Amino acid sequence: MRVMPLAADSLGVRSMATYVEAGDLRLLMDPGATVSPKRYGLGPTPEELEALARAVDRVEAYAVRANVVTVSHYHADHCRAEPLIYAGRRVWAKEPRRMTDRHQAQQGRAFWAAMGPHCALEAAEGRLVEVRDASLKMSPPLPHGSEGSGFGFVVAVTVDDGMRFVHAADVQGPVSQVATAYLIRERPDLLYLSGPPTYLESQIGRQTVQGGLDNLLRIVNETGCRVILDHHAVRDRRYRERLGPAFETGRVVTAAEYLDRREQCLEMRRPELWAGHRRAAAAGRLPPAPSQKEDIAWQRDHR
Repeated sequence: MRVMPLAADSLGVRSMATYVEAGDLRLLMDPGATVSPKRYGLGPTPEELEALARAVDRVEAYAVRANVVTVSHYHADHCRAEPLIYAGRRVWAKEPRRMTDRHQAQQGRAFWAAMGPHCALEAAEGRLVEVRDASLKMSPPLPHGSEGSGFGFVVAVTVDDGMRFVHAADVQGPVSQVATAYLIRERPDLLYLSGPPTYLESQIGRQTVQGGLDNLLRIVNETGCRVILDHHAVRDRRYRERLGPAFETGRVVTAAEYLDRREQCLEMRRPELWAGHRRAAAAGRLPPAPSQKEDIAWQRDHR
């Protein structure tokens, strides 16, 4: 099996877009990417916007290879309504009419109306397909964060070709005991999830964050899996310290580390990035022109 994160917070944008090859399966998961419109009272930096443009191009390039696309839920960093991504493919997407919040229900219905004419679109929950040498399984709805959080539900994906890979978007830790129990039952060899959102602790409470970390450690201890921990987890300047027990297991890495690339957690660096641009403007220096060097290297390293 080949697992490739295409866009992630540790790569500069809000995303968990991932491409997997296993047997005859060519799978694109959660093909969305965004940047936060406001963080620390600041808008996106030029570096973030450049990273977003590269991420969108990368996702669209790998969509051409895919024969199946999955959508875990309808937040913009996970779902993008672009026909190019889905046209002619089998698409499994979260059912927007049940077990969802009002915002996602609205976004989901709009997605189905717009993308349905272009692809074979079906509700994802509980789906199972087997192809040569691999299987693809979709979970029942799992809480987006805590039970009753108001953010609805998500659908996790398991790919098995002898190695078991689980993509569990926005379970946030997982915080939910239901999501934790499901992921342990799946017995992943490699698990990709959005970790405890320590940057939101003032809103959701320290106990919730600690619960997410405890559940993550429980999954690692009970399954022995390796973990790609990214997305919500790396938006805190002190995420290495706050989530130290997870990284200290030696089983947990960010998406950038998994790809052996330099981390670019740009969102959490907005204040100093904007300060650098102000200093450059005051000195009369123009910002450097966008470079394609990074994506050229990406395609060379991962083709």
